[in-house]
Amino acid sequence: MWLTWRAATERALYGEKGFYLRERPSGHFRTSVSASAVFADAVLRVLSEVDAELGHPAGLDLVDIGAGEGVLVTQVLAAAGPGLRDRLRVTAVDVSPRPPGLPERVRWSRSLPAQITGLAVANEWLDNVPLDVVEQTPDGPRLVMVDVRTGEERVDGPLRRADLAWLERWWPLPCVGARAEIGRHRDEAWASVVARLTRGRAVAVDYAHPVDNRPLHGTLTGYRDGAVVPPVPDGSCDITAHVALDACAEAGRRAGAISTTLSTQREALRALGVTGARPPLELARTDPSGYLRALARASEEAELIDPAGLGGFGWLSQRR
Repeated sequence: MWLTWRAATERALYGEKGFYLRERPSGHFRTSVSASAVFADAVLRVLSEVDAELGHPAGLDLVDIGAGEGVLVTQVLAAAGPGLRDRLRVTAVDVSPRPPGLPERVRWSRSLPAQITGLAVANEWLDNVPLDVVEQTPDGPRLVMVDVRTGEERVDGPLRRADLAWLERWWPLPCVGARAEIGRHRDEAWASVVARLTRGRAVAVDYAHPVDNRPLHGTLTGYRDGAVVPPVPDGSCDITAHVALDACAEAGRRAGAISTTLSTQREALRALGVTGARPPLELARTDPSGYLRALARASEEAELIDPAGLGGFGWLSQRR
């Protein structure tokens, strides 16, 4: 069966017996959340900043979009002080079944809350929002179709007007054979998050690339059991593509964001106090156990801010 990449990915990831309805992310790829609790500590710092900005309201939302196994919200709840924890309304949004052992106070939902007063976090969510792939031909950009059983591709018909406009603005194709991934539906998904903010912030963290440095042949990739595999949309693997976060930022502004920060994870986490600095050797002499704990923490921080790894992720933060 031949489908567009967007339709094929939707079916493979979220359809009946789709990948994300059967599998847990930790079995297939490593994320900032699964790397260590340091990421949750950083999210807690952002949440505390938002709490102060809003004047410590009686109810404060924490919404984890694409929550996977609920690790992030569980770690944030465990680390939060009682003065904050008692006021939190925690929602984990995911299409998969509620994981066992999740704290009872966490609401597990397939859809976003209608209103959010607080912080919404989307860590590696947008890269799994399905999108269409296009290829430049002598006759202009054309949709790429895929055989859902084999991953074989063929070039098909012209683009819709809205997709063509997105392509011209956000991913111009320089030559015949060049490819792009149309992020319009990701923009709409992100705008729907920002639009739900009554007051607070929305943060997206993901693989990203800017408009002046898009990859010539796109980024569509498959993951299975921790390894990169061909992106065959048969439900056997995760299918992902990097995110045009700059386009998402513009969509967020149109949805009502009043401030926008677009940076890397390295920059964002360093601003939150995650430095990866090793403890002083003197501590090894006075408190050997404390030194080892601090050394382990420094190693975890260093992984999260490594510019060649997780630190190279894009961070988009928008406020209403």
